[in-house]
Amino acid sequence: MVTNGKKILELAGTEAVYTTCGYQMRYIIGFDAENGAVLVDENGTTLYTDSRYIEAAEKRFAGTDVTPVLWDKRTVKDLLEPYKTVGISFAETSHADYLRLANIGVELVNMDEALKKAMTIKNEWELSCIRKACEIAEDGFNALLPEIKEGMTETEVAALLEYNMRKLGAHGLAFDTIVAFGPHAAVPHHETGLTKLKFGDEVLIDFGCRVNGYCSDITRTFLFGDDGKHEEFKKAYACVLKAHELVKEKLVAGMTGKEADAIARDCLKECGYGDLFTHSLGHGIGLNIHEFPSISPRGETTLENGMVFSDEPGVYQAGEYGIRIEDTVTLKDGKVVSFMGKTSRELVIL
Repeated sequence: MVTNGKKILELAGTEAVYTTCGYQMRYIIGFDAENGAVLVDENGTTLYTDSRYIEAAEKRFAGTDVTPVLWDKRTVKDLLEPYKTVGISFAETSHADYLRLANIGVELVNMDEALKKAMTIKNEWELSCIRKACEIAEDGFNALLPEIKEGMTETEVAALLEYNMRKLGAHGLAFDTIVAFGPHAAVPHHETGLTKLKFGDEVLIDFGCRVNGYCSDITRTFLFGDDGKHEEFKKAYACVLKAHELVKEKLVAGMTGKEADAIARDCLKECGYGDLFTHSLGHGIGLNIHEFPSISPRGETTLENGMVFSDEPGVYQAGEYGIRIEDTVTLKDGKVVSFMGKTSRELVIL
């Protein structure tokens, strides 16, 4: 992998950058050590860690620009005092920790914008991790479908899917799996529970996993049998699918998040479902399941090659049904490329 210490240091414009935040450490060096710290300066990148991680870190970073160091009696003051300016994440620093760092006497500079700018554009290694996480998620879902039986609870279905992803090599979940039966799907972030599956239920599953810390995010909506009572649902599903695919066709680099969101939103308005599309079209995906850019009516960020985000239009009729079709996608050569290619976006009836 490519470490990102020098990149962050240059963007921050400080003599050093310092973080103890897990996902920021993961981004800078590709390694997360609990209660550890990463310090970057012109001489390189240093990971300060304890005896639980030092052996693994030494093996991991042999021959790289990262130097693992065992925490000894040195304090944070000892580490930062040599510098005039140090970049830290104001967003991830508590008030108490900020005061402690400020008392050292160095100038603390907010490096959040530098981190956001760097993390928003993925390199090839990051893209490969996201691609693998998407592949595992889809394979896990395809393995799940024949396992679903009437009488299962939402929680049981979620557990099976999560087991499948783990078995296929996922390092963890991207977020708590959402499984919603019937009218529960009308709540975009329904809390998976003990409701039992019945013939004729629609099923919405929103899920994802992690590989090397990087996330996938996918939603599929389908029917568990067809009881002949889903004509309106099927009509709405066709419109959501149309909006989803239109985004892949028309979204190009150089658009703002607001313009991209409007592709799907205008399509659903024309279909008569504009008021039922109650969330944004998408969000950035990386080490965090929600990060920049924002693909929303307020999204002013210009979309660029290498950005990764979701394409997830939805329609939600309270108390009746909910539909969401979501892929994790990226921009390459100015156009949308989906990481998802193994699962159907057409309406599946089990």
